[in-house]
Amino acid sequence: MSASTGAEVVAVVGHPVGHSLSPVIHNTAFAATGLDWTMIAEDVAPEEGPKIVEWARSRGLRGLAVTMPHKVVVAESVDRLHESAMALRSVNTVVFDGDDALGLSTDGDGFVDSLRAAGHDPAGAMVAVIGAGAAARSIVDALGRSAVAGINIGNRTDEAARSAALLAGVATAVSSDEFPEVVAAADIVVNTTPIGMGDTAGAAPLDLSLIRAGQVVADIVYHPLETTLLREASARGATTVDGLGMLVHQACRQQIAWTGVEPDPAVLRAAALAELARR
Repeated sequence: MSASTGAEVVAVVGHPVGHSLSPVIHNTAFAATGLDWTMIAEDVAPEEGPKIVEWARSRGLRGLAVTMPHKVVVAESVDRLHESAMALRSVNTVVFDGDDALGLSTDGDGFVDSLRAAGHDPAGAMVAVIGAGAAARSIVDALGRSAVAGINIGNRTDEAARSAALLAGVATAVSSDEFPEVVAAADIVVNTTPIGMGDTAGAAPLDLSLIRAGQVVADIVYHPLETTLLREASARGATTVDGLGMLVHQACRQQIAWTGVEPDPAVLRAAALAELARR
């Protein structure tokens, strides 16, 4: 891991990290809010993960954005965990205040923020969550703190779904046989899997005939921005929320945690869209 220079520096750490939109988004936010801060990207091999916090502290970094595969090991390395990360035991953000390293998770709350920004407060809603990985866990945790009526989780592995359900008192793991009925009845349907991107572009994470008019369908995949799930959901009369919303709003929460200044989400989204158009 390399050293860094500059008055106020944060870093995004992961492996790989070259594809990350974080430097573009955060450096745009710093400039737009008039802050003399910068974000660098640092590719950190998995075996080096336990050293990340001390590396950042020794170089005077003000914060970290943490991506895979380091979220769990960094959570184990910080001095304190914010309530947003306690149940997850996973962090995507570290704030340094002197010698103190505080670990937070902004992913799930960023997802809820993206729903609200699109005009869909999840309070009182029945939510169907597809998947039970790290992203799903953060979303279930945040939805559980957002006064939803219930969360039903469907996943290929029942054990993972049951584990994710423990994060919210209103969450239930649902079998594959039961999940179609749950999706059809849901107010909000959320895809937390990577299906729809990369090699699975064009695929959908569920039977699209289950989607109906009046539902809100959200996908955390943002490349492509309009996945097959969102395109077909829109054609069926559902309202859609794309994956860039979660990315932008969790980044806004990171900015507030590091600097105390809230950026304009529209500015961050425009920067992310411009960068995606170049790729």
